[in-house]
Amino acid sequence: MHSSVVYRRVTRVDAAVCEAAKTVSVSDVHEAMPLSEARRGLMSPRMRPLNRSLRIAGPAVTAHCAPGDNLMMHRALYLAEPGDVLVVVCQSETSGAQWGDMAARYALRKGLAGVVVQGAIRDTDELERMTFPVWSTAVSPIRPGKAGAGAVNVPVACDGVIVRPGDMIMADGDGVICVPREGAAAAVEAARERMTREDTVAAAIADGAHLWDLAKLQSAFDALDVEEIDGPCPG
Repeated sequence: MHSSVVYRRVTRVDAAVCEAAKTVSVSDVHEAMPLSEARRGLMSPRMRPLNRSLRIAGPAVTAHCAPGDNLMMHRALYLAEPGDVLVVVCQSETSGAQWGDMAARYALRKGLAGVVVQGAIRDTDELERMTFPVWSTAVSPIRPGKAGAGAVNVPVACDGVIVRPGDMIMADGDGVICVPREGAAAAVEAARERMTREDTVAAAIADGAHLWDLAKLQSAFDALDVEEIDGPCPG
């Protein structure tokens, strides 16, 4: 019985959908998706970008690594294709860095979109200078081994979110969301429609309209039976 498994092929979300997704934000897609699906797909605030100004969208290539080891990350990196987002999971998050500058140099040469790591990264100063898109839950200089069992291109639970190989990963300064590949096109289109509506609101604000009125908040406020006093709070 094998201790590890690697799938060399991935059924990827359409590349054109990923290109369109780069024109919208994680927040827009999150709001546009059905609520239950959006909550299942959104990684926690622990998953933070190294460089907040970067935005990516691409199909997931996954790696599940043993504690303190990143051999399976390297196998996934070897198999990944241009435009892919490498999703790496090491549940012993600070047992060894999963990603560093040499991996990023290779990923840049291959044309990967970025990497999302439940676990530690290192060489952060160099990674920032390289502007390679990286999201992670931890930073640690601890050297990883390269001999551990694991899996590549299987469904993984990354920061509590189930990511299947080929699902669309979107990430920006707000965080990371996984969009199932079957619903990715619809989610992106709904997000673009939402952005168009927000452009209209932004133009109205520029013309002097009140956001309170544009968002139609008065009825919700009235339903709370609020006592609103025209004066300062005493004391």
